Amino acid sequence: MITDEFLRYMEAERGASPLTISTYSEALRDYTEYLERLESGLDLENADSDIVRNWVESMMERGYKATNTCKKLSAVKSLYRYALRKGIVKHDPAHNVSGPKKQKSLPVFLKDAEAEKLFDGLQWDMDNIKDVRARTLLLLLYTTGIRRAEVISLRDCDIDSVAREMKVTGKRRKQRIIPLGAEILGQISAYQKMRDEHTPASKSTETLFRNDKGEKMTETQVYNLVRHYLSLVTTQKKRSPHVLRHSFATTMLNHDAKLGSVQKLLGHESLNTTQVYTHVTFEELKRTYSNAHPRETKEGQ
Repeated sequence: MITDEFLRYMEAERGASPLTISTYSEALRDYTEYLERLESGLDLENADSDIVRNWVESMMERGYKATNTCKKLSAVKSLYRYALRKGIVKHDPAHNVSGPKKQKSLPVFLKDAEAEKLFDGLQWDMDNIKDVRARTLLLLLYTTGIRRAEVISLRDCDIDSVAREMKVTGKRRKQRIIPLGAEILGQISAYQKMRDEHTPASKSTETLFRNDKGEKMTETQVYNLVRHYLSLVTTQKKRSPHVLRHSFATTMLNHDAKLGSVQKLLGHESLNTTQVYTHVTFEELKRTYSNAHPRETKEGQ
């Protein structure tokens, strides 16, 4: 049988893993069984593109997610390419068939209670340079939404405490100005004072955030720092610096900030990029509605 031959080829010559073979086998069985149910005598060779499309639609109707449907379609496409090379079929009906669009996952962000716990609930030692550095970095990411690479590149001279703003150099060296609140300005000032007392000088003394050797912090060091502290306040799997960027944007929009203003603060070239956060806030709104509206809560009882 062609499907068995194809699976042996995938395993022996392409080095496919047992999991891949199992996934392909399930997909091909689903497809061939669909052909058999559809019409007596219908097989790989005489199926056309419409039939393949109908099979894809049938999977969606049966509750398959877009990702799983696309994986199954990919297996069938691979089978047809193999069969075409071998001369077993004369045409590939799956070639121009597209799978359903995969739904983009919404950005992960901290809830207000989690953010409050992060900055006010943890036992921060304000006499310890590591704690002060960590809290300053986390608070700056959360209150400005800047990227990991941007926070690493910040210099002391980029912070203007009089104008209460900072200059950020983003992608393609484009610069933008971001306002700073009283809390983060005070935190930065306290950190700088302690840093200069405890951190040895190095070539990167202009850098705002320095590691224990007085050198510019690396992306890995920042990532690990953020991941550690976020793990103390949230059960979400994703705990990267970008979660704090998402949290900034979501919090701003939830508190009536204009989309265009958030776009400028984040350094997005296109408003469409920022638009995703409106979906996040709407999903949060729907959850709030479901949990709070008396008719909704009654329905779930």
